[in-house]
Amino acid sequence: MAEIRHALNVKREDDFATWYQEVISAADMAEDSGVRGCMVIKPWGYGIWERIQRLMDDRIKDTGHDNCYFPIFIPLANFEREAEHVEGFAKEMAVVTHHRLIAGEGGGLVPDPEAKLEEPLVVRPTSETIIGDAMARWVQSWRDLPLLTNQWANVVRWEMRTRMFLRTSEFLWQEGHTAHETAEDAKEHTLRMLEVYRACAEEDLAMPVIAGEKPENERFPGAVETWSIEAMMQDGKALQAGTSHYLGTNFAEASGIKYQDREGTEQHCHTTSWGVSTRLIGGVIMTHGDDDGLRVPPRIAPRQVVILPMLRGKDGDDALIDYCEELRAKIAAQFAMGEKIRVLLDTRPGKAAAKRWDYVRKGAPVIIEVGGRDMDNGVVSLLRRDKLWNAETGRVDYATPSRDEAAENMPALIEDIQKSMFNEAAERRDANITRGLTSMEAVSDFFASNGKYPGWVEVQWSKPSGAGLEAVEEQLKAHKLTMRNVPKGSEQADGTCIFTGEAAVERILVARAY
Repeated sequence: MAEIRHALNVKREDDFATWYQEVISAADMAEDSGVRGCMVIKPWGYGIWERIQRLMDDRIKDTGHDNCYFPIFIPLANFEREAEHVEGFAKEMAVVTHHRLIAGEGGGLVPDPEAKLEEPLVVRPTSETIIGDAMARWVQSWRDLPLLTNQWANVVRWEMRTRMFLRTSEFLWQEGHTAHETAEDAKEHTLRMLEVYRACAEEDLAMPVIAGEKPENERFPGAVETWSIEAMMQDGKALQAGTSHYLGTNFAEASGIKYQDREGTEQHCHTTSWGVSTRLIGGVIMTHGDDDGLRVPPRIAPRQVVILPMLRGKDGDDALIDYCEELRAKIAAQFAMGEKIRVLLDTRPGKAAAKRWDYVRKGAPVIIEVGGRDMDNGVVSLLRRDKLWNAETGRVDYATPSRDEAAENMPALIEDIQKSMFNEAAERRDANITRGLTSMEAVSDFFASNGKYPGWVEVQWSKPSGAGLEAVEEQLKAHKLTMRNVPKGSEQADGTCIFTGEAAVERILVARAY
């Protein structure tokens, strides 16, 4: 097997955290903004978010939701109505206290003491409270229910430790909020939206996830139930990729969301909330990236096919561009996975090899190079980003179909890349979930003896609460571990709890996590 010289300076197995940052830079996805914890999302990175947003938005609307928009500024009093909610977010809130600046005595600008707000405004960390106020106005009768809303917005949570896409002080997301007549209807909707997230992660992002209920200590502040999708990154850590919450009547009581039921009695609504964010892009990087950069699943790639004519600044370039344009038009006229194929003909000046590696690092699913000799022979040089190298030769593994064959077979190729990327990630995840450990000592030994990237374990537990749950947290915290979720459809518990020694009631995933 020949040695391969990869495009990145850092390999995943050597330093996963540094590799992650290098992929973002090499793929030209984002950069620091100069404001602590905030980033500039560049066109390729934002193009991926636009694709995720579009596909997710279609799924959300297919379940009956309408999009709307709510203010970024929320009165502090709104949060104070729901004590558990404000406690959960208090340390992360950015607060506006003045509405004007003036020149300071020593120079520069300072807040004008005369412009202090009567009530501080919180910069939106989440919108349950302000949307609750709107729902209280909009809902009067059972005929107004269910009320199904969603918004795409930015939120601010003043994080202490930030990492691009995974945990930033400002990030982009969608947040859905619904109100229902009954607990049963609200719970059903909570799980329906969890399934929307699962389907989007697996079918669009090619990122396998496990859907399940979070333990009590991991619930959203103020929620009765929190459900999540958990994805395994290539370093074996878990990424919470989306959450869906059944809020009971807690927020309805705080915001006064009431309705007259079918018997004429006033009742509080049962509400839900659910959201995913630009953290999904971090998940895509860590699920699919390799030692040459990013690999983007075709469903979310801004450009699924990139065509690179090998221009020389000489006679013959125009004919080569025409040859490539005919190929572009044939590919762009076709559909893959229900959408027109997104193809780019890049005629910018520059060396062909440099442009090729630029798109390799960005992770464009299919890259086609065409030189003068290719044109003369009626062929193209095609590589698929998910299977870049020929292991025997150590060289990029080109195929050389005819131009017409390349165009005709492109839909099938794109669909195969999408499927192949999901299968690769699913096989890796399944191979790295360990079961059968029957004591906390065994769990500790497992994570201590299985290298830097040990994966997850599934254990049985008795689902304690209160002080018992706090004791479990402390046991796990000592090993930098967390409980992720109780997988839907997992096998019945049949043993004893590894934490308490009592009879187990369910199986739960334990892992290191982002």
